Amino acid sequence: MRSSFRLPRVYPITDKQISGLSHAEQVARFADGSATLVQLRDKQASALEFYEQAKAALEIANNRGVQLIINDRVDIALALGTGVHLGQDDLPPEAARRLLGDAAIIGYSTHSPKQAIQAASLPIDYLAIGPIFATSTKDNPDPVVGLDGLRAIRDAIGDVALVAIGGITPANARDVLDAGSGSVALISGLLHDPGGVSTILRDLLASLPS
Repeated sequence: MRSSFRLPRVYPITDKQISGLSHAEQVARFADGSATLVQLRDKQASALEFYEQAKAALEIANNRGVQLIINDRVDIALALGTGVHLGQDDLPPEAARRLLGDAAIIGYSTHSPKQAIQAASLPIDYLAIGPIFATSTKDNPDPVVGLDGLRAIRDAIGDVALVAIGGITPANARDVLDAGSGSVALISGLLHDPGGVSTILRDLLASLPS
């Protein structure tokens, strides 16, 4: 685990099905809401479709000072020069690091204390834990971790950069941070009102400790 990367307090993730917006438009609206990092997530698009959409999103991100992380697809991250977020069934972090190099940001999803402890020694910049609460944005979700589980994981992994995900909304985000997460990842919590994305994110950031 590398220690130089600092997670933003809010970690927005795109979803075309929920928002009805292109990834590029979502990045623009997140940027309007003061996002500094955005993950592009698309479980439906083909590799070519996702690459083209990510390429368009990256142009906006670069112009707005936003860092992009590509979900799952190391090949697309390599082609575009972005970071990547890996799941348990994706390319191993060690292999992704060899492909992407030392400068790339690599995140890794975990779903239990055991997985989180194992991940802490991998060549990644941060790990994600979830679902914290019940979520509807993932098919066949893992068992809910809960706030008590999050506290136990924080105690077990020390000061490793940690982002919590799953069922997090502006209403419960503060509780999740108070339980030990350094960052909260939101999907539907930000995108349920596509026209209000920027305002929702800006207000959430203003309500959280810096």
